[in-house]
Amino acid sequence: MRQIPARIAAFHAAGRDRYGVVTDDGIVDLTPLFGDRFARLQEVVTAGALEEVIAAAEGRTPDFAQAGVRYLIPLAQPEKILCIGVNFPDRNAEYKDGKEAPPNPSLFVRFPGSFTGHDQPLIRPPESEQLDYEGEIAIVIGKPGRRIPRAGAYDHIAALTLCNEGTIRDWVRHAKFNVTQGKNWDRSGALGPWLVPFRESGQLDDVALETRVNGELRQADRTGRMIFDFRHIVHYVSTFTTLKAGDVLVCGTPTGAGARFDPPVWLRPGDVIEVKAEGIGTLRNTVEDERC
Repeated sequence: MRQIPARIAAFHAAGRDRYGVVTDDGIVDLTPLFGDRFARLQEVVTAGALEEVIAAAEGRTPDFAQAGVRYLIPLAQPEKILCIGVNFPDRNAEYKDGKEAPPNPSLFVRFPGSFTGHDQPLIRPPESEQLDYEGEIAIVIGKPGRRIPRAGAYDHIAALTLCNEGTIRDWVRHAKFNVTQGKNWDRSGALGPWLVPFRESGQLDDVALETRVNGELRQADRTGRMIFDFRHIVHYVSTFTTLKAGDVLVCGTPTGAGARFDPPVWLRPGDVIEVKAEGIGTLRNTVEDERC
């Protein structure tokens, strides 16, 4: 019997939100099996039942073709989405003080509504044409904790996913110190396409990460070069806030965003952005203008 891939997605099909395991032949809908216990994929994660639910797909025939569903962000309403800024050496070098690595991670928050799902359009608002891309790996917390030591950080990770941390660049610079308003436009970024259970350190320690726009490679680096590795991110963030099951940490983008071209190259309607990481998959989105 062929092994079922460990990819579980949240999606909308046949009139309702669902979750299921994604295979090469389609999606095995697990909502009928587990819906009484877990209404959403987020509840599967918070209950620590990800492996149990994925195992239930073994041997089952897909219920939906991938092309016939609308992908949702994997976690509908996480308590926290915290993003790490400037976390690759070449990205840090873009700044005037970038000769040395910063002593601590830069952090900002994003709201769930600022993201859309896989194969859905990023929305460019009428207030700005400066929609930019940032390809990143995101980790999903499975085991709650506070002041988590580096050595135990990986024990608290349930799953991995991808993020296009779409940014409205001129709104990032509307104030002196914060970037929140440039990072939280409705559906300006994307999360997905699915969750991949985190089972061993090789899934994170030195993984290739790249972003392509209309097939052109724009960003490429490896997680082994991150200034603050995944263990440190979990340790650092949990020092000041309790990490809860289902929280999402978006862990930094390589150099190569559109803002760094001369002149800058912003995303436009019809563009296709693909964020890819080894062992996780490819998050793909288009771009549309907001309909006001």
